[in-house]
Amino acid sequence: MFATPSAEQQRRRALRSARPGPLKDYLQTPFPDPATPVGDLRLLAVDLETTGLHPKKDRLLSIGFVPVDGLTIDLSGARRFVVQSGVEVGQSAAIHGLTDDTVAAGTPIEEALPEVLEALRGRVLLAHYTDIEERFLSTACERVYGSRMPVARIDTLELHRRLIVGWGEAPVRLGLRLWTARERYGLPTYRAHECLIDAIACAELYLAQVAEMRSQGDEVTLARLIS
Repeated sequence: MFATPSAEQQRRRALRSARPGPLKDYLQTPFPDPATPVGDLRLLAVDLETTGLHPKKDRLLSIGFVPVDGLTIDLSGARRFVVQSGVEVGQSAAIHGLTDDTVAAGTPIEEALPEVLEALRGRVLLAHYTDIEERFLSTACERVYGSRMPVARIDTLELHRRLIVGWGEAPVRLGLRLWTARERYGLPTYRAHECLIDAIACAELYLAQVAEMRSQGDEVTLARLIS
């Protein structure tokens, strides 16, 4: 689920074969050092809405992101794209509220991806259950640029599990919902399944989780958050 210690090696390897363009530009910048203190860490909270859970057959419908600089959410850098998917949204519209007309009038993925990659450059991907964001964005890069997207990532769902059962303990079943994890800290309930709102909600949850870890006397670094 997490970026492995070889994430930086994966970036370097991908850089050697990447074609000139937005993906190569993204790959030019190293990922943050694992020893980076949380107060100096640069992240990008990302949330996607999709037609399903399988990136090989389903499509991106919207992308929302907001930068997190240290312990501050930078709302000035927040962006949201509705993405032209080239397919009907089907029953997924009942979840995210995006209609076929809205999606058809959206931004082509070839125009949205460069902005996402530039925003993510030199940052750690932050999401609630990062597999979805990483797999869909990486698959989109493969379709557009011919190569997948290595990424360093922090998962607020995994942090939620660790804070409940402890680091290094056996996994337990937890609800996947972002809002369930937020209830632990008394964070407000927003409208779910709107990509930018969910990205901001994930960033807020992350800061609450970090505050809990620091209150326990933990030294919080990137390595602590991803390992």
